[in-house]
Amino acid sequence: MIDKKWLAEEAIRYGIQLTPEKAEEIDRYCEAVSETNRSFNLTAITDPEGMQEKNALDCLTVLPYLPGNGCVADVGTGAGFPGALIRIMRPDLSLTLIEATDKKLQFALQTLRSMGLPTEGVHLRGEDAGRGEYRERFDAVTARAVAPLSSLLEYTLPLVKVGGTLIAMKGAGGKEELEEAKNALKILGGSVAGVHELELPTAGGRVILEIRKDKPCPSKYPRQSRLIRKNPL
Repeated sequence: MIDKKWLAEEAIRYGIQLTPEKAEEIDRYCEAVSETNRSFNLTAITDPEGMQEKNALDCLTVLPYLPGNGCVADVGTGAGFPGALIRIMRPDLSLTLIEATDKKLQFALQTLRSMGLPTEGVHLRGEDAGRGEYRERFDAVTARAVAPLSSLLEYTLPLVKVGGTLIAMKGAGGKEELEEAKNALKILGGSVAGVHELELPTAGGRVILEIRKDKPCPSKYPRQSRLIRKNPL
């Protein structure tokens, strides 16, 4: 499915050591995505070149910003990018995949289980999880291609423990989104811990934003999804 040698060589550029065994597992997962995508829409990226760069390599770039241990959630995990790759590369973490579309969530969970990597899954929208038992449960939360940052903060920051981190994977406009989200950061008790710009081989720029949670989110947040989308903080 993917060029495992290419993936391992490119990953080094981002400080990631990819063993042949891990590259094989990632290839196996991507193959399952491609096969399932023929009958159910998991991802718009289906060609091998796009899969290995825009999905696999792009998702691997989050690894240096994950905690050394603890509980991590991937919100809006979709087909499992980056959640499934985090599970493959960091089986030591307690990982929860949070996804609103049950078919996508079940695909990711069942595929990982077949690979000997059982993972917790939650069939909820991020904001619903943040109002219930998962509020302030996680040391880190990752999110990729979910929503503009001003909305994403409300979807995800309530899930993060005080002192924990939201790791938001953004496109080239990530710094502009951060500027627009200053009010949301202030209201929700977050601050910028890191802004990391990188360039993929052919797919362009990416920005990884580390948002530290300094204090609990006010109890009225997160609001319902329609309010978050209509009136972002």
